[in-house]
Amino acid sequence: MSARSKARKRAIDILYSADVRGIPFAKALADEAQRAANEPAREASWLYAREIVDGVIDHSDEIDELIETYAQGWTLERMPAVDRAILRMSAWEMLYNPAVPDGVAISEAVEQATLLSTDDSAKFVNGLLAKIGAAVTH
Repeated sequence: MSARSKARKRAIDILYSADVRGIPFAKALADEAQRAANEPAREASWLYAREIVDGVIDHSDEIDELIETYAQGWTLERMPAVDRAILRMSAWEMLYNPAVPDGVAISEAVEQATLLSTDDSAKFVNGLLAKIGAAVTH
């Protein structure tokens, strides 16, 4: 697994943890920063994970609005928490990280949904992110 893939998984873990614990993303990020300080071998994945989570924090209203707009009949609250984390992470990459092609962001999100969520999640994540990608011009 590449360092970027590991960082994406770590960002999903942080976002998911905050969501299910009912704490702000910034608090979960601070908690992870304390753990990361004791794990220098994982620094490469930590740096990009932190960039993702910081980006989600900075643009959370916009990201969540886009997700709900294109989710057709699904509110954020109705989605599994892990799907919300995956969608937020990938939407940030698509919207705010020009170094990551949309196809890569979507592919990584689908892979994580396949590994971490329900049987239907990969298809849902793929379709929703494709709609967002088609609707938002860079």
